[in-house]
Amino acid sequence: MNINGEMIIGASIVRGAAGTVRAYNPGTKQELEPAFGLATSDDLARACLLADAAVEPYRALSLEERANFLETIAQRIIDLGPALIERASQESGLPTARLEGERGRTVGQLRLFAKVVRDGLFLEATLDSALPERTPPRADLRMRKIPVGPVAVFGASNFPLAFSVAGGDTASALAAGCPVVVKAHNAHLGTSELVGKAVLQAALDCGMPEGVFSLLIGEGNMIGGDLVSHPAIRAVGFTGSRAGGLALAQIASRRKEPIPVYAEMSSINPVYLLPGALATGGAALAGAFVDSLTMGVGQFCTNPGLVIGVAGPQLDAFRAAATAALQLKPAGTMLTAGIHAAYTDAVGIRAGIAGVTLVAHGSSDGAGCAAKAALYECDAATFLANPALEEEIFGPVSLLIACQDEHELLAVTRHLEGQLTATVHAVASDHALAGALLPLLERKVGRILFNGFPTGVEVAHAMVHGGPFPATTDPRSTSVGATAIERFLRPVCYQDVPAGLLPDALKDGNPLRIARLVNGELKLPA
Repeated sequence: MNINGEMIIGASIVRGAAGTVRAYNPGTKQELEPAFGLATSDDLARACLLADAAVEPYRALSLEERANFLETIAQRIIDLGPALIERASQESGLPTARLEGERGRTVGQLRLFAKVVRDGLFLEATLDSALPERTPPRADLRMRKIPVGPVAVFGASNFPLAFSVAGGDTASALAAGCPVVVKAHNAHLGTSELVGKAVLQAALDCGMPEGVFSLLIGEGNMIGGDLVSHPAIRAVGFTGSRAGGLALAQIASRRKEPIPVYAEMSSINPVYLLPGALATGGAALAGAFVDSLTMGVGQFCTNPGLVIGVAGPQLDAFRAAATAALQLKPAGTMLTAGIHAAYTDAVGIRAGIAGVTLVAHGSSDGAGCAAKAALYECDAATFLANPALEEEIFGPVSLLIACQDEHELLAVTRHLEGQLTATVHAVASDHALAGALLPLLERKVGRILFNGFPTGVEVAHAMVHGGPFPATTDPRSTSVGATAIERFLRPVCYQDVPAGLLPDALKDGNPLRIARLVNGELKLPA
């Protein structure tokens, strides 16, 4: 499949006429061919109106047809073969093995949501029978969830496949029955075109209504704001910076009819090193921590940007081992020139904060948009007094906080902003402290890990990739895992609706053969 600098509006492959932009190779600092045409306001409006027109025919399809569409998208992405990986590597600087794994995750997400659709549990079909003899009498009440309508999805910079054109937001929205309009990230233009055309081919193969999917290319601020402002759009999925997420949320809140923005934004993902764990395996923890810190050049939203422990010989040993491990790590190429410049500036600012010292850094500077990893340290008092130390630095840098005692460790925890993850390293002797820590972390984060590291998010039914602000704009939701579908659904109650007019999910005979809650009891299909 060729890359021609095109985007997709409904069933049409078009070239934008509002100017051009090129993708960029961060390893060589060279622009890539071809030039991509930018969407006009008419292009955006047509994509949104087609999506709005597709709502009814798309949600009227059977669950099997919807699930088959998701699986066909997955297969069409696989069918792109090596060309997809090669282009994604050129545009991101990411190695082939990482991108092949990300492609596997992308198709895995689509297949997971196909299963979610077939199961039908996401509909939450609920029936409460009429009670005419009761005083007062109760009407016949039935409830199911329906898709909210067209969803705007913004491709992420750090995952050109799994959080992009056909990534988790798109997969979960399509699974919910919502048409999707994707704004491609300008760092991954060729990758986005290839995946977008694969989605389009799947839509044509499966006879989907025109408008179920569109892909737009444009300058971020302008087209992003216009997309969120368009009255046809009913929800937004975004992964990126806090500034970007908040800007979209403000636009959405100012609409005549405000809509939800599900933005995953900022997290420093604290890692707790409890005394017993340090005493029994501090050196091994240090090596694993450095590996996690530098994975993907630190460009994961779950990167361990904060390490917390109690000062003493065990923490000293961890520091020494982490220093040795970090000094062996070469610089790595960052995703974009903008990300590299922001990382360099942020590390410079951190180095200049009073009370913060450099523990260690990586072994070399590298070429192109290369970033050298670094570990800094401060005491708890410095951290608590300086809000800048809580700000995420997107890249391979972390801050070690040496607390005076366990009480100070808990005080730092109470002070933290909302996070995507928190990790606790503990052995049996630490369980009393861990027990005091857990209730605090439950209020602060979306995922709590024990004796691991946060980089890596499993696509599974129980996964939560979300958390309190500023990790996300809505702490009740997740962008990864089966329950991500809930963001794009809303409940509707049917009271005394004639049997012939009820949706299949709520008919007495249960024609969809799905699990339902009937008069408060779970009823499985025979």
